[in-house]
Amino acid sequence: MNIIISNQSGVPIYEQIKEQIKVAILSGTIAENDPLPSLRQLARDLQVSLVTTTRAYSELELEGFVQTMPGKGVYVKKINDVFIREKYLKDTEKALSTAIQCGKLAGLSINDLHKILDTIEGASE
Repeated sequence: MNIIISNQSGVPIYEQIKEQIKVAILSGTIAENDPLPSLRQLARDLQVSLVTTTRAYSELELEGFVQTMPGKGVYVKKINDVFIREKYLKDTEKALSTAIQCGKLAGLSINDLHKILDTIEGASE
């Protein structure tokens, strides 16, 4: 597993680890029932504290991506597509709500926001 962390990023290291593992799971790079490295091994490989890797794995487990099997390790769970879709829908709604608030403060109309969204979407294709 190739995880790249940045100490210069404003994102906490445990969050960087968690997000990169989530992307690997969602993309299929790490498959259902695949084991993740042990907490100690990952901490050693990334040269971070055991507390950091423990927090990343704990949050992945809370979000339903992995399962800890005592004495055996941490394994990728079967991904519930509905669960994942709902999570990203909530994240999208939150981000758009923030964008609308910022747009209102900048004096933008809803049509202006639609144009910006269309431009961003077109640029990502």
